[in-house]
This record gives sequence, C-alpha cells and structure tokens, in this order.
Amino acid sequence: MQQDSTDARLERHLRRLIAASGSGARLPATRTLVADFSASPLTVQRVVQRLAQAGLVETRPGAGTFVARPRTLTRSDFSWQTTALGAARNSAQAVGAAMALNAPDAIAMHSGYPAEDLLPVRLVRSALRRAARGPASLDRPPVAGLRDLRTWFANEANRVNETTRVNDVGAGAGARASGISSDDVIIVPGSQSALTSIFRALAQPGDAIVMESPTYWGAIAAARQAGLVIVPIARGASAPAAEALDEAFATSGARLFYAQPSFANPTGALWTPAETRAILDVVRARNAFVIDDDWAHDFGIEADSRPIIGDDTDGHVVYLRSLTKSVSSAFRVGALIARGPALARIQVDRTVTDLYISGTLQAAAVDVVTDPGWRSHLVRLRSQLRQRRDSLAGFVTARLGPDALTSLPLGGLNLWVQFGDRVDARALAARCLAAGLAVAPGADWFPTEPPGSFLRLNFSGPRPDRFEEAASILAGALAEAP
Repeated sequence: MQQDSTDARLERHLRRLIAASGSGARLPATRTLVADFSASPLTVQRVVQRLAQAGLVETRPGAGTFVARPRTLTRSDFSWQTTALGAARNSAQAVGAAMALNAPDAIAMHSGYPAEDLLPVRLVRSALRRAARGPASLDRPPVAGLRDLRTWFANEANRVNETTRVNDVGAGAGARASGISSDDVIIVPGSQSALTSIFRALAQPGDAIVMESPTYWGAIAAARQAGLVIVPIARGASAPAAEALDEAFATSGARLFYAQPSFANPTGALWTPAETRAILDVVRARNAFVIDDDWAHDFGIEADSRPIIGDDTDGHVVYLRSLTKSVSSAFRVGALIARGPALARIQVDRTVTDLYISGTLQAAAVDVVTDPGWRSHLVRLRSQLRQRRDSLAGFVTARLGPDALTSLPLGGLNLWVQFGDRVDARALAARCLAAGLAVAPGADWFPTEPPGSFLRLNFSGPRPDRFEEAASILAGALAEAP
C-alpha cells in the first residue's frame, strides 16, 4: 500500500508541474524525485514511463525528462498520387475472401488452408530443427534451388506419370513419356509467386490468357497484375471443351492457358485422360502453353492427381506443385517444371524477383518429404479428408437439399455449393458471418460475371465437430434471403 501511495503522490506532483509549465520545460531529475518522495529509482521510472505513454512527457537519454510538445493533427495530401499512378491493374477486391477475411471467432470455412491436425506437425518441427543446425541455415543456395529438392520433385512427377500411363486406357496412352529431370525444375516460394513469374515471362502486358471459369482467384489476380487480358472458358464437373479452347485461342491470339486439371479450386473437378489428350492436341496445334496448377496434388480422396506434363515432351506444359498447403503454411516452398527457352525466361524472372529461396526451408522440405513418415501421413490424410468431406456434404444436403452440391469432389479441400439465381451470394456470406460462419462467396472464382450464385465451403479447416452447426447457420441465412 505504501508503494502505491508513493506512486500516486509522485504522479500527482508531476502532473501539476506539467500543467503549470510550458512545453519543452525540463522536469526534476530522477535523483531529486527519489530524495523528495523517498521513492526508489524504479518507482520514479515507472511513473515517468506512464506519463510518457500518455503523451505528457518526453524522455531524452542523457538530457532528462521534459514536458511534451503539443501534437498537432496534420492532414496529408496524397491527391497527387491519383494522377501519378494512373489506373490500377487490380483493386482491393482482387484479394478473395479466402485471404482477406479475418474471422477468428467464426466457424472458418472460408480459408484455403488445412487445419493443424491435418498437417505432419512432428515431421515439420523436427525437420526445421535439423535444418537450422545444418549448413543450409548459413549458405546461399543455388538460384534454381537445392539439387536434392529439385530431384525429389522431378522423381515425383515421373513416378506419378508412370503410374498414370500404366493405368490409363485409351488410344495414345503412354505414347509420350516426358522424362523430367532435376534440370527442368525451379524451386519457388509457393505457386502464387510462380504464377506471377510465368505470366510475366511468357506473355507481354496486353496479351490474352485463356482461363477456366470458375478458377483460382489468385491466378485471376496475378494475370491482371501482369497486365494480361483474361479470356474465360466455361468449366463444370469436367474439363473445358477442346473446341471451346481452340476457338478461344483463335479469336484472342492467346498463347497461354491456365488450368487446374486435378481437383480444381473451387469445384474439385478432375480432367479425364481423354479430355487431357484432346486439350493437349489443341495446345500443340496452336503452339501454345498450358499451365498445370497442381495445387491439390496431396489431397486426393477417391482418385489421384493427374499431372498432364507426363504426356508432354515438347515443352508445352508448365507444371506447378506446392508444399505449402500439405506440409505447412509456413513452408512457402514449391516447384515449377518447364522445358526449353520458357524455363530460361521464367528462371530469369524468378532470380530478379527473389534471387533465391531460403535454403533452410528447402533443406527442411527435403527432410519432411523423404522421411518414411511422409507417406504414412498422406495415407492418414486421405482418410481424414474423406471423413470431413462426407460429413459436411451430408449436413449441407440435409439442410439445403440434394441439389445444393454441384458434385461430390474426388479430391481437394472444398465443396462448391450452388443456390437459386436470385440469391445474392455476397449478402448471404455476410449474413452467415454475422451468425458466426465464415464462407467465401463464389464470385471470387470467376474472371467475369458468375453464371449463378455459389459459395465455397472448405471442409479442411478447424472444428469439424461444428459442421452440423455450420450447415444450420447457412440454411438459416438462406431462409432470410429477400
């Protein structure tokens, strides 16, 4: 109590001095206050710190404590930037709700990242500890990435492609073995950054790029940021029609086609081998590139990812695969596979943009994916995703009806829910958020006007035990729709 009383008396005394003095006036020294109030230096320091935090005093090391100068509110004039900057390539709305929305207290179905209990946490933490103790924590890695990691990605692509060629049945299957090597691989800090480099390296501002619709919102934003003109082609539960792709190339002059053949975000759709062959035939005939964003490679449920680079020998396919979602969101590590001059151009852009990727993260990534526990983790993950998908799909169809889901995805992390055309999906998402459920409105995934009303629900987030509650909130918010 005596200490509290000394604090209070000292603070009242200093406040009176501050009120009676002009700005910049010097206050008594610490040793004077210690003597006058029989206080410890720590007590004096604590009181002065509180007054400084309140903006009443300024402390100047070696000079003393002074009455603070009054702070004046200034209004900056940034209007000149409007003319200087010109038109923006993207607006703030380009960042989809999956990244922009912060809803810590809501049931989180808007995010695109799996919850911690779906990640190989033990492998990640052990790998980071070992990498921090090794040479990678200090050495600068090669600009293309660590050889061991590049070799692993190349072997993975070849292994998957060999399996696909053996299992596929149909004319032409197995006729074009790609033979990917580590020299075809560039390590990138996640696929988002890689997309930016691909668009800049393989096209010029003003060029056209063909995209599936709907498709990943981040690719839409990256293409627009690169100054490209998006030419959308419709995609539903299957691949876009090869004829539609050919017409889009012919009418737009585009030489790039961005696609997600395996478990597309947001629909979960998967190209068949026959669809892949038809699309690659068009791409070859048009001397074009197809960018295969294999974002959900590790998230197969009823089927496996089918990288289309296995059917390409002439460098028409640029392939992306990231470990960020399947290993840890802290692992911004992925791979880009390309061949020929396209690879060289992309490598130049990557080097100019980032110089190189953290060697520590690369070394840790090699550690994780070559550990025997990685394959065991993927087996468990498939089972966990199936349980979550089926659980959420069951509750959604029970509350909204059997036609609410466009399809039951064979892989990926999302359900794609469709409503009546008169439903405002953004307003619906806002009502859900107010009720404690965070969802992503479907318009984020369309490069042009959406042909209907959709929401994306991520079933890999935290708290699957609240799926029934989430479906009830969604149904209630829908019932409130005007």
